[in-house]
Amino acid sequence: MTSLVEKYNVAVPRYTSYPTMPFWDNVAPDQATWKKLVTETFRSTNDRDGISIYIHLPFCESLCTYCGCNTRITVNHAVESPYIQAVLKEWSLYVALLETKPRIKEIHLGGGTPTFFSPSNLKTLLEGILEPAELCIGAELSFEAHPNNTTRFHLEALHQVGFERLSLGVQDFDPKVQDVINRIQTVEDVRRVTRQARELGYTSINYDLIYGLPFQTRESIVNTVKEVRELRPDRIAFYSYAHVPWMKPGQRKFTEDDLPSGEEKRALYELGRTLLEEAGYIEVGIDHFALSNDGLFEAMRNKKLHRNFMGYTTNTTKLLVGLGASSISDSWTGFVQNEKKVEDYYKRLESGEFPFFKGHQLSEEDLILRRHILQLMCNFYTSWKDAGEQTPALFKGIERLREMEKEGLVDLMEDGIAVTEAGKPFLRNICYALDARAEHQELAGPKFSKAI
Repeated sequence: MTSLVEKYNVAVPRYTSYPTMPFWDNVAPDQATWKKLVTETFRSTNDRDGISIYIHLPFCESLCTYCGCNTRITVNHAVESPYIQAVLKEWSLYVALLETKPRIKEIHLGGGTPTFFSPSNLKTLLEGILEPAELCIGAELSFEAHPNNTTRFHLEALHQVGFERLSLGVQDFDPKVQDVINRIQTVEDVRRVTRQARELGYTSINYDLIYGLPFQTRESIVNTVKEVRELRPDRIAFYSYAHVPWMKPGQRKFTEDDLPSGEEKRALYELGRTLLEEAGYIEVGIDHFALSNDGLFEAMRNKKLHRNFMGYTTNTTKLLVGLGASSISDSWTGFVQNEKKVEDYYKRLESGEFPFFKGHQLSEEDLILRRHILQLMCNFYTSWKDAGEQTPALFKGIERLREMEKEGLVDLMEDGIAVTEAGKPFLRNICYALDARAEHQELAGPKFSKAI
């Protein structure tokens, strides 16, 4: 394992999409093309699958130095109302484009810090999203929250409009780690929010934990997981810290010397995984764990797990509408990303345009490889039994996997690929071997975090 970690601890994508963003074509779809891609997918999938909505709420009162998200740091809460009105205006552009009432299968509020916004403003936002739409039976509505500023009023307001899933950013309870990443929250605050959410009827609570943070040790992992096990969330996302200081200068508060090495970092994950499995959590995909009665585990067991820009989800929808600055929308046949700066986002909306600035329209080859990479990321297996699932780029990728086969990381069959138990830590590398876009393009400078 040590030699394999050293060999494969290279910069590769996380594959929440294919192609991954750095390998998108340089020219985004124009406004007319994007409308066409959205309406075609909507017509073919709305009645059967519904749509997903991601809303990016970028504001935070302080900068967490580990964070790789698009954020705006401010203590001025006067920014809330104008931003909500802009998001609702963007949503109205989509609603006007669609010929029938959109059926919402999933909504996720991410950030930034969604609980930066007041409960009443969040309720205004969600009521505006839901008013021209229909919620599917079993729709999943979730939001990310900072334990320190999440009040019972936040939980009540969102529960009243249908939210039953909550994700709390815990990361690590070690004081030294919390100090260097500027993310301070106590066990008591996490316990308070968890208890209040359960009292109000939230059915699934997730904790985000991160391994590989600066100054993190085996002891801090043990102590953090011990507290988490006592609070017993339904799901746990146990993410690898992505060190990308060339993209996020806040990460320069510490250096690579403060981070665990690749081998040490993998050992922290294995330790955390063992402790979680001992407590009854089951590994789902990569970086995720769930109790056996949680929907995420059920989706994995029933081969219905899905992965998109929001990570792993139990709902397979081909149309994902991203609202807000920097949000990414996915029509399945195309991607667009909104303007990252809030001011630019506002300006584009004022002109009556969809506010994206970059994107990619998928080729037939892209679509075939996307399906195979998605299957690997969700099920550790993919197969092709007819010509529609095959492309020359796939077989070139298989040839790149021959060495991994010799190392016992994959099983290559006549019409399929299976990731072995030993290969699961290297899943991103396995998908990278099938990535035809990565093969054809050279990028200046680093773009991805390391695999381990």
